[in-house]
Amino acid sequence: MLLKWPVLALSAALAIVGVGSFAYISHERARERQVMIQNEALTSSLADVRHQVDALNHKLAALSEPAPVLTPTPRPKARRPVRAVAKVGAPPRDDARLKEMQAQLAEQQKQIAGTREDLGKTRDELSGRLDSTRDELSTSIARNHDEVVELQRRGERNFYEFQIDKSKQFQRVGPIRVSLRKADLKHKAFNVTMIVDDNEIQKKNVNLYEPMWINLGGETVEVVVNQIAKDHIQGYLSEPKYKKTPSAVERD
Repeated sequence: MLLKWPVLALSAALAIVGVGSFAYISHERARERQVMIQNEALTSSLADVRHQVDALNHKLAALSEPAPVLTPTPRPKARRPVRAVAKVGAPPRDDARLKEMQAQLAEQQKQIAGTREDLGKTRDELSGRLDSTRDELSTSIARNHDEVVELQRRGERNFYEFQIDKSKQFQRVGPIRVSLRKADLKHKAFNVTMIVDDNEIQKKNVNLYEPMWINLGGETVEVVVNQIAKDHIQGYLSEPKYKKTPSAVERD
């Protein structure tokens, strides 16, 4: 009687282990079937994609191949009049489109030519104004102090005489500030830096008596150096005595 209970317990344990093993094996087989189904589906999809890629490659190859050159078959000499009559037939359908494109191109070229002509007139007009202003100023360059005084007597412009030594510092000359950076006594030339309306302007290799014109608030300011020494220049600045009104500046 005592041996019967252990045997029963062992049998029950083996039964439980057997049931668990059977369930585990069934679960693993189900997973394997599911994985196989997924692999088959992926394989089928990859095959479809490859077919599509191959079809696209064939189409691209066909498009990239040059069109075959058709060699017309020579006709008998007796049919030459027939060929001439055929050429005189109705024009191709693309002729109308070609003529329309040619008309548009001609119109665009006409507009471009008109724009160039307008720009040329404007440039000539501005150049004429500048040349006129320069002629007026260049005919009245003072080469020394006495000539500056003579120009002042005309009463048309205000004059500011200056003497500047070589320095990086700026010296006030009328409405602007000037700094002498180089004075070449041998070649009668110089370099200066000017501050005009808070803007820095550099003038290099300017010759003796050569006017420097500066646009200042719509007015033309003239700067002339009439003496050059070692690290030293002397000259004057002139500006219109009567300033333009803001409305006149806007019109110009």
